[in-house]
Amino acid sequence: MDLSMGLSQEQQVRVSPSLIALNQILALSSQELQEEIRREIESNPALDLDERVVCPTCGSSYNGRVCQRCLADNPGGMASRLNGERKSTSDEYTDSNEDYFIPDENWSGGGRGGDEEFDPITIVAAEMSLSERILVDLSTVIDEDQMPIAEFLVGSLDERGYLSTSLEAVADTFQTDEAYVLNILKELQNVAPPGVGARDFQECLLIQVRFLKEQGIEQPHVQRLIEDYFTALGEHKYGFIAQQMGISVDDVHAAREFIKKYLNPFPAEGHAGEINGVQMRSGGAKAGYVVPDVIISEREGQYEVEVVESKRFYLKVNPMYQKLSSEMTGPVTDASESDREHVRQYVARAKFFMSNINQRRETMLKITKCLVETQEEFLRDGVRGLKPLTRSMLASYIGIHESTVSRATAGKYVMLPNRKVISYSDFFTASLSIKDVIKEIIETEGRNRTKPLTDQDIVERLEGRGIRVARRTVAKYRAQLKILPSTLR
Repeated sequence: MDLSMGLSQEQQVRVSPSLIALNQILALSSQELQEEIRREIESNPALDLDERVVCPTCGSSYNGRVCQRCLADNPGGMASRLNGERKSTSDEYTDSNEDYFIPDENWSGGGRGGDEEFDPITIVAAEMSLSERILVDLSTVIDEDQMPIAEFLVGSLDERGYLSTSLEAVADTFQTDEAYVLNILKELQNVAPPGVGARDFQECLLIQVRFLKEQGIEQPHVQRLIEDYFTALGEHKYGFIAQQMGISVDDVHAAREFIKKYLNPFPAEGHAGEINGVQMRSGGAKAGYVVPDVIISEREGQYEVEVVESKRFYLKVNPMYQKLSSEMTGPVTDASESDREHVRQYVARAKFFMSNINQRRETMLKITKCLVETQEEFLRDGVRGLKPLTRSMLASYIGIHESTVSRATAGKYVMLPNRKVISYSDFFTASLSIKDVIKEIIETEGRNRTKPLTDQDIVERLEGRGIRVARRTVAKYRAQLKILPSTLR
């Protein structure tokens, strides 16, 4: 054995600081990007926001109160983002050192000269969650000393709106009797959306039946049917129910149709806002407003892609720092070494920051254009035209790494030509088309059958359309669509 020294060559992958910074910018959502730009402008005197008045919708420069471009695009409404001529953003900026504009409705006039204490968000009224609305309404009908129990009950509502704890447990917690808690629960059920606060499915439907009756909408047999023969109804024992209630089978079917048409088994859903931290969005819910990161529009049969954040606000190197940087690079200068280093550092940092944002825009543009090419049938025909596509496949098409695709699409949204805003992830969810077929099969099940289709029946229907999925997969998709099993439909 001996000791010796030698030279050898080997390759190692090292991640540069510039690549790390670029990936961090790429992964930011629109709101996070705005905050990052705000912080960078505040900390870097060489980076400026150009003072330009632009339309907050389309990003076009205009004078006065009305954007003529939006008005020409859609005379009936100023919110049009898709129609009319569009100049390609990729043609507007070819150098990362040029001006670059960033969407941020929270900036007023740009630059640094505005009132820094003013935050426009403070004048926007926040929409109350469902829980908050219930508590506010409850406070007007119950005594102040009952509010702690009311808050506990509201805090015990699950995402469907059902009470997830027992009256006995609440009574033990507050050292009171169940009747006292029940009275407060009844008040909660009165002020909340019909069905919210119910302890089980049956009570939920009965609350809604009583509410509809007060509104003049009623069916003579439905309340008794739910109260006394709810289990038999789920088992489709219509003849037995008709015999016990002394009515015809047609009357039972009529009551069942009333339940399907008017009653909601998930009463909290369909109401905007949150309930105990869970965002309530389904059915006719008023969804939270989502600003699209990219707009896909159709013009003369061709799809065009526009990155929204490349509009509205311009980033540029501060003119004074740009001038100092040019002067200090010359052979004659009176600036000290520390001054030159200061200017050099901040100007380079500003250009580097703008370059990263410009690269982010180009990456999102490239990815979206590839999605338009691969999912054109989806854009034209809807979810039925969605093709199986993975982020890895898309990355190979473009020639970039899969992780770059993931960062560029995570938490970001696209506006389709039909004005629908969807998540980028929807382009990679092949099950959406299957779910749409399942929904259609269930919606049309009553046309030729007297009994609802079971999950196995749906599997067979899907196989007839060339779609092979397992029964448990159908059950999972049906649950995600908020559709009840056949025994409860």
